[in-house]
Amino acid sequence: MTTAELVALNLPYLRRYARAVTGDQAGGDAYVIATLEAMLANVPATTKPSDNKIELFRIFSKIWNSLSVNHADDSTPSSPSEARLKQLTPLPRQAFLLVSLENFSEDEGARILGVDRATFRNLLDVAGRELAEDIATDVLIIEDEPLIALDFEALVESLGHRVLGVARTRDEAIKLAAERRPGLIVADIQLADGSSGLDAVNELLTMFEVPVVFITAYPERFLTGERPEPAFLIAKPFRPNHAAAVISQALFFERNARPRRRAVA
Repeated sequence: MTTAELVALNLPYLRRYARAVTGDQAGGDAYVIATLEAMLANVPATTKPSDNKIELFRIFSKIWNSLSVNHADDSTPSSPSEARLKQLTPLPRQAFLLVSLENFSEDEGARILGVDRATFRNLLDVAGRELAEDIATDVLIIEDEPLIALDFEALVESLGHRVLGVARTRDEAIKLAAERRPGLIVADIQLADGSSGLDAVNELLTMFEVPVVFITAYPERFLTGERPEPAFLIAKPFRPNHAAAVISQALFFERNARPRRRAVA
């Protein structure tokens, strides 16, 4: 494919990202145009769509971050979800969007922002914590391994959430949720008594809507491309900063989806 064809293939994604970063489509498009001019002037030797996409986003980020005015943004967001994003400091916000919105890997995100992997992970950690402070909620943990449950309790509390309880079995989970409805469920897929965290969650979802983050040592068994599959998944052993980012993503995108669901209903 030619450079022009590769750019055209990835342009819609860059425009989406630019809108999320700037908070405005017209403003985002202005940076996209500057990115295209800079890229085509240098004509990087990329032959794959993935490499071209990374290069597009890298140049956009370099231009955006070079302007100090973008680190003191006081423009008016157009939706509650954009308002929450704009509360994030600029680099953590970009790291969050690169991973959660554009599905870049941590290594790719680090290349785009021009930082090393450790720094990028720290930016994700900051984003997770800043978002969680704004969308704190009650969390039900469904986990049969005591040490992992304790780790998740400490993690969600460090993000500003409240742990309403820890369930080791399907029946305990349903009982706890009936007593006090959670705003988020973090659930292991395989539980101590042989019951399934998936079964527990599916039953709870017939009672009320709630974002769910699943925990499993075998993510490849569930990310098969078939439906249904978990939208938010944490693999064991988990990294605290990655888990924090996934939890914040689940809450952020659930709250972003509510107005759309109401509009359709």
